Amino acid sequence: MNKRRIGNSELIVSEIGLGCMSIGTNKREAAAVIDAALAEGINYLDTADLYDQGMNETIIGEVIKPKRGEIILATKAGNRFEPGKEGWSWDPSKKHIKAALKQSLTRLQTDYIDLFQLHGGTIEDDIDETIEAFEELKQEGVIRYYGISSIRPNVIREYVKRSSIVSVMMQYSLLDRRPESLFPLLEEHTISVLARGPLAKGLLTNRPLAKASAAIRENGYLDYSYEELETLRNKLSENMTGEKDIHAMALGYCLASPVVASVVAGASKPEQIIASCKAVQHAGLTQEDINTLQQLTKPSKYTQHQN
Repeated sequence: MNKRRIGNSELIVSEIGLGCMSIGTNKREAAAVIDAALAEGINYLDTADLYDQGMNETIIGEVIKPKRGEIILATKAGNRFEPGKEGWSWDPSKKHIKAALKQSLTRLQTDYIDLFQLHGGTIEDDIDETIEAFEELKQEGVIRYYGISSIRPNVIREYVKRSSIVSVMMQYSLLDRRPESLFPLLEEHTISVLARGPLAKGLLTNRPLAKASAAIRENGYLDYSYEELETLRNKLSENMTGEKDIHAMALGYCLASPVVASVVAGASKPEQIIASCKAVQHAGLTQEDINTLQQLTKPSKYTQHQN
């Protein structure tokens, strides 16, 4: 598994990361997914305190405890929730961020987090207070680096300008190319992208399109109608060469940009993360491949949260 550096940090992560949100609450089944990822050479695990109200972190902590030193562990905070109660509220205050980190450390059975991320953010937040919380946690040695998880251009620009973030987690795929408009800014400041949703809810895998969710079959996906997805999938198939399939092209496209440190693939079964690891072995794209994929897909732009 090839590895890349996150920003200007000392975090060297596998090109494929495991997004842990989908591993579920059955400990045995979740452990099987994590173990499969680690066996494939993945060293980057991404979770959040909000996932299953902390249970996700608890399971991960139990599974990785014997191997903690080999893993780049990322989690997130900013969404306040009460165990057993539905819903959550946004709270980027210093008090909450610090309290959330302490709880995450307990659940994850570790005394430090490699990458602590703000799980959202709005331009109305007291951004300086939030940054201060992360900086103090870094000074205390309980986090090594911090970043944000956001698709709001105005929020991203403020953190680039005012903080020492090393990464921005963004939804990014061939079907959602909106982050590309921010790549030059992030590259200029040596800040990496952690790409979530690289397979666009399975639309960019070898699974038949007819097996997509009812919502996608009825409403399409982002800027694409279901009919456009059918047409695009056919065109992608026509442009496959060698051992490249849709899965490999999707991951290869995300990794083609040097600003992307890792594509964070979700998985609920071991075979899903194994398939992504195998696909990335054939994911190297030529410039001609990249040009073709850009011609076939829409160069979508963010229309909200600009100012």
